[in-house]
Amino acid sequence: MNSPSGRNFRWIGQSIKRPEDARFLMGRGKYVDDVALPRMAHVAVLASPYAHANIVSIDVEEARRLPGVLAVVTGRELAETTGPLPTLSNPPVIQHCIAIDKVRHVGEPVVAVVAESRYIAEDAVALIQVDYEALPAVVDPEQAVSATGDAVLHEEFGSNVVHRSHYKWGPVDETFGNAKHVIRRRFRWPRVSPQPIETCGAVVEYDPAERKFTVYSNMSQQSVIGARLARALGVAPYQMNFHIRDVGGSFGGKSSLYHVPLIAAALARKVRRPVKYLEDRLEHMANGNQHASDRVYDAALAVDEDGRFTGLSLKVLDDYGAYFMMNTGSHGNALAQATGPYRIEALEYDLTAVVTNKTQQAPYRGFGGEVGNFVIERLVDEAARELGRDPIELRRQNFIAKEQFPYRIPNGNIYDSGDYERVLDRALGLADIPHWRAKKAAANKRGKRIGIGISTVNERSVLSVTELWFLDKNPILPQSSSPESVQIKLNPDGVAIVTLYAPHWGNNPETMATQLVAENLSIDPQRIAINYAATDNGLISKGPVGSRYTVMLAGAIAGACRELKAKMFRYASHRTGVAVEELECYDERIFARNEPTKGLSFAEVSRAAHSFRLQFPADDSFRSGLVAQYTYDHPYTTMPNADRSDLGVFYPIVGHACHVVVVEVDEATNKTEILHYVAVHDAGTIVNPKTVDGQIRGGIAQGIGTALYEKYHYDEQGQLVTATLGDYAVPTSHEVPDIVVDHVETPSPFTEFGIKGCGEGGRLAAMPAIASAIDDAFSEERIFVDELPVTPSFLHELRGRASAPSPKPSTPYYEPGAMYPPAI
Repeated sequence: MNSPSGRNFRWIGQSIKRPEDARFLMGRGKYVDDVALPRMAHVAVLASPYAHANIVSIDVEEARRLPGVLAVVTGRELAETTGPLPTLSNPPVIQHCIAIDKVRHVGEPVVAVVAESRYIAEDAVALIQVDYEALPAVVDPEQAVSATGDAVLHEEFGSNVVHRSHYKWGPVDETFGNAKHVIRRRFRWPRVSPQPIETCGAVVEYDPAERKFTVYSNMSQQSVIGARLARALGVAPYQMNFHIRDVGGSFGGKSSLYHVPLIAAALARKVRRPVKYLEDRLEHMANGNQHASDRVYDAALAVDEDGRFTGLSLKVLDDYGAYFMMNTGSHGNALAQATGPYRIEALEYDLTAVVTNKTQQAPYRGFGGEVGNFVIERLVDEAARELGRDPIELRRQNFIAKEQFPYRIPNGNIYDSGDYERVLDRALGLADIPHWRAKKAAANKRGKRIGIGISTVNERSVLSVTELWFLDKNPILPQSSSPESVQIKLNPDGVAIVTLYAPHWGNNPETMATQLVAENLSIDPQRIAINYAATDNGLISKGPVGSRYTVMLAGAIAGACRELKAKMFRYASHRTGVAVEELECYDERIFARNEPTKGLSFAEVSRAAHSFRLQFPADDSFRSGLVAQYTYDHPYTTMPNADRSDLGVFYPIVGHACHVVVVEVDEATNKTEILHYVAVHDAGTIVNPKTVDGQIRGGIAQGIGTALYEKYHYDEQGQLVTATLGDYAVPTSHEVPDIVVDHVETPSPFTEFGIKGCGEGGRLAAMPAIASAIDDAFSEERIFVDELPVTPSFLHELRGRASAPSPKPSTPYYEPGAMYPPAI
């Protein structure tokens, strides 16, 4: 790898203009809905109005007679040719893309219609008659644990508990037994989702002669999950070709997009015509399989007499919704940084996962790590209050010191590098806390409360897929590869053509590839072109998930450039008579180190390689053309122990962030407004500062939504009552303040150029900082934000709760030492 110690970069660290901007600003992006194929048909879906019910009968005859309708298909009919959706759970919790015999959440597809237009398909849906037998709905995860009989969603298992695991790493019992203080709190994390502008969609064409599907979809990981979709369709992986499209927002949710392309593919095969299925907003919110974590935590932090954190205990109840497609991956993710930026020697993680009558979970910016960050930061704030300590200084005391990196946390993961105190000091300098403290008294006279909050969190990056299964005793797919690939070709005119194998998710892949190739080859970014390959012509790619893509792309590009330069040097050596080891490469020229005028331009070398084969030696090292393909594996990851006493190194590229937030709360309405927001991040070596700042600001905007506005609310009957953007409140530009963003760089010793991921850090730090600020605004009332979002009504309840006599503590869903319900 390239040494990150020097900063003699020419293109890395520059905010060059994004090459992809032109097509987006001109309205020339290539999205799924832009695909229009000859004879293309359209899909509409009849969704279940019940949260839990048996399907007694379905009458589709009138819909089939409607002119323009090509097919009306029930779940049982589709299952004749199409298998269940892929899942990582074991034993598998079976889910079909159209329900068979039973529905398990509002919005689950019951019948699909294919017609000449979406209008006709929707009209046909209105003609379908379904008779349901309602069953008890289970929406409370604590009730789901003990539910029996008809309240069990998947009756073949006899329980709604789909996973149980309990691990201790380090001297947990000793640290809690010897602790001077044990800070215990219960937390409730809300169900939210990404809300991308573009919903899930797919256009699929089927060739019956080759039994081959051509797929245009806004999914990710086409080369990885494509094989799983092929299995569900009963074809070989080579019989599915996925075209890469621009994606109108994902934030993780579309990384596990199966149901939409599977419905479109199955129906395209049935009607022998191209089929488009694009969710409307209601479908996306109720059945997009993109809801995020929905958890109850009983958490405890052990603190010794000196204020040092010694142990952390996390008992988690996670509501996965009706199915369990992603298994426990979000908890593996959280475990990568479970102890935060603090020196904590012991960790307990006790997990119960249940299914309920809600839409199932999928990744969302943070993928569980943001929940873990919220819990530990809230515990630290409460520890400061109970100990009478300054929360900033308590954090500083417990930080991992910069000389301790690489640092191993109790479960085995490694943090690569960091300087947490420098990040903190930079943030405090920008926040000007004394200025805002001085404003509190004047604000109080106006009926306003000013509060100042802080969070200091880690951002694990560069996914290693062992996290998806290592909490299982018998994983269904114990995969360990998470590679990324690239192809670089030098044309005869000296222009570099870079081929990528993952979609544009808003993560600036063309900008990153341009700057990284420019740096590695010493070529002008204007002489680099980027394209994307379909899977028929593609190399393996895990894609942009887990804040991994820039780091992995950097490794793949560095490898390809090394191979390309080696071949270019051979050609240049033969032409110039200068030994390969005496050649240098700079500014699109290859020249003698001691005689710089003696050399060739890239174009001259490339023309020779493409057009003058007979002027070079006959051996294979002078094969015509200049092209290199390279697949880069994770730079540092290891397998877990069989007994999971060590989870291995699985997310070692770890950034850090400090957010300082100033809020103003109206005493009469309890409405919260953000006055000032400072975010200082350490994402290692920064490739393009402007794009990193955009990632951070976007993540903070979503974090503000989670902290103050957003929540999927299900009533007791399992009805989703926040199923439109009129009810599910997302922040607008009016609610998102100007954000001061700054950086500290501690390069990773494990990656090319020392780069770390930064796609999720804004959201990972926002929620605890905002909660802390609201606490501070009402410090004399001693409120404690233990649940999100902090809407005006919830804050009113919280203030009332703080002023009331202390009630008897609520009984948790388990008792320490009691028998746990068995997993499915």
